[in-house]
Amino acid sequence: MDDGTIKIQAGININIKRTDGRVHSAIVSGVNLESRSVTVEWYERGETKGKEVEIDAILALNPELVVPPARPTPHLQPMPNKLARDMTRQSIPVATKAPPRVTRNNQMRLSNVGGAYTNGHAGDTTGRRGAENVPPAQPPPPVANSRVTQQFNASSVGGGAASARTAAASSTVSVPHTVASGAVRRSNVVKEVERLKENREKRRQRQAELKEEKEALMNMDPGNPNWEFLAMIREYTMSLDFRPLTGNEPVEDHQITVCVRKRPLNKKELNRKEVDVISVPSKDQMIVHEPKNKVDLTKFLENQKFRFDYAFDDSCTNEIVYKYTAKPLVQTIFEGGMATCFAYGQTGSGKTHTMGGDFQGKTQDCKKGIYAMAARDVFAYLKSPKYRPLNLIVSASFFEIYSGKVFDLLADKAKLRVLEDGKQQVQIVGLTEKVVDNTDEVLKLIQHGNAARTSGQTSANSNSSRSHAVFQIVVRSPGMHRVHGKFSLIDLAGNERGADTSSANRQTRMEGAEINKSLLALKECIRALGMKGSHLPFRASKLTQVLRDSFIGDKSRTCMIAMISPAMSSCEHSLNTLRYADRVKELGTESGSRGRAESPQADVEMEPAQDDLAQLRSLNEGDMSAEMYTFHEAISELQRAEDEVLDNHKAIVDYLAHALQRTSALLQLTRDVDYDQDAYATQWEELLNEQLAVMAQSRDLVAEFRQKMQQEEHISRRMQPPRH
Repeated sequence: MDDGTIKIQAGININIKRTDGRVHSAIVSGVNLESRSVTVEWYERGETKGKEVEIDAILALNPELVVPPARPTPHLQPMPNKLARDMTRQSIPVATKAPPRVTRNNQMRLSNVGGAYTNGHAGDTTGRRGAENVPPAQPPPPVANSRVTQQFNASSVGGGAASARTAAASSTVSVPHTVASGAVRRSNVVKEVERLKENREKRRQRQAELKEEKEALMNMDPGNPNWEFLAMIREYTMSLDFRPLTGNEPVEDHQITVCVRKRPLNKKELNRKEVDVISVPSKDQMIVHEPKNKVDLTKFLENQKFRFDYAFDDSCTNEIVYKYTAKPLVQTIFEGGMATCFAYGQTGSGKTHTMGGDFQGKTQDCKKGIYAMAARDVFAYLKSPKYRPLNLIVSASFFEIYSGKVFDLLADKAKLRVLEDGKQQVQIVGLTEKVVDNTDEVLKLIQHGNAARTSGQTSANSNSSRSHAVFQIVVRSPGMHRVHGKFSLIDLAGNERGADTSSANRQTRMEGAEINKSLLALKECIRALGMKGSHLPFRASKLTQVLRDSFIGDKSRTCMIAMISPAMSSCEHSLNTLRYADRVKELGTESGSRGRAESPQADVEMEPAQDDLAQLRSLNEGDMSAEMYTFHEAISELQRAEDEVLDNHKAIVDYLAHALQRTSALLQLTRDVDYDQDAYATQWEELLNEQLAVMAQSRDLVAEFRQKMQQEEHISRRMQPPRH
């Protein structure tokens, strides 16, 4: 449509501005005159999108649509040559030299007459240009020594023939008034044009920067095959509205809190020119840009989104993470509850950094870890007016669970036994529990335990964790008898080790099987915490067995911190971590699960460990195949046989020490010249037979142990390697 002032019609290409600030081109598909808007469409991410835009917004981004009218020729009577020469010398300012500013303030009205936009009344199809061409009622008489000017008022723009005649009738005005009026109007138009010009320059500059970035990516390392993925990720993230967690958001109250933390790329990854495939656009969302190849080897991204209670990007400090994870749980233990906070993820994803503190080379600063922060808050609560009258006593313990065995990290890694007492309470027999009076004493225990923890070298970390480390802060009533509350902070073993069950090394297979089983059991125990009447399969692993009391009761609260690496080489492990956390999060979205659920029915009837393993299999058929279940059974039998052999061996040592005393005493009787030979022979024979029986029993246990080892090795050889 074209009336000489605004030129908009279906099919033309214009610039539009999105709600997120992006400006891009679109095609006009329709015009709505009543609402003064235009419908536009564009193609984005494989689909056609559209929206309705106000005409004023379109004109602001597309000033070229405002077409300035042609300069009118004044209809004047022939004048004497002298007067013509005088007028030629005069400047004739015309108010329409610059295109008029089209806003709501000048009350521009649109009407559809003959298929054109007009800036006047409904019956006028000529618009401003037509008004200018209407001749005056009578030619003005020649006036000597005067300045002639043609002025168009805002009301005469598209105002019809009558307005044009009025303007023509009063066309002779004083020069100062005309100059002043035109200058003010020209000033507003110039400002608008300059603003639009500045916006265009900014857009062009941004487009040039993006082009330079893409060229830089292509030229930064021609031998690096990942630059295409990096370019695709940057292009995708440009469309995202990033509003990450800042630390000023309120802390939500959940019985089960699930959050995810992304660490920065480390030096090794930067040296390998790894691509960051993790984006954290908001405080509760995380996106994995999974690189993939089509059949024809064309590269593309599969952007997978996950949502949790909190999502921490690589700029979040340990203090921010602690504020939303473990800090809200401290009060739980002073209110007589059990709290659990654990870090889960791949080896090298930052679990030990989060729980234990920052690393300066190989030295760890324990003051900046969640362990120490929780301890500080515990003593702050202890001294508060509300809890000081209770005279509670704080103690701490530190132990690790490795390959189904429990070791005391505060007692030279002494092996401990896990048993149930007469009240069906799980007890770690012989665990060191030291009373602490301040945070510094807690830090010393943490440093001592971290130094003793089992670790081993992997491709991700030269000092990676191979065990679950459990640091517990226990608050007891006076007399050190009844437990008032307990806070368990756990640094779990790397989850990728759980998949390593087909190694040629038996110790590695057992280690991987135990990690795999314990992580599955931990997930199901957390589910049982939030689901009414659910059985608690705590006997399926040593980890859940020692944490059983943390999953019982209405006051129990749990927080999971899933740790992920942003590197492209760790994408598969990061996805596995997020999927595991997402399964726990699924519980939180079910009706009633976020409230205070009833206690799981694990206290009524205690089922054997094998039944718990079977239940674990039924709940996780996708993660534990029938073949893997058989393997776990073999591992459990092997561990049981090993425990029996080791317990028997300890008993043999004590028995032999006692038998040696009896043997020495019997030999002492023979020193008498008249000792009773019959009595000696009878006693010595009985003693030998007794020792032979004890040794035969030990020999049978060792034979059974060897049989279980052969059985485990046979099953492991038949297992198919895990699918990736």
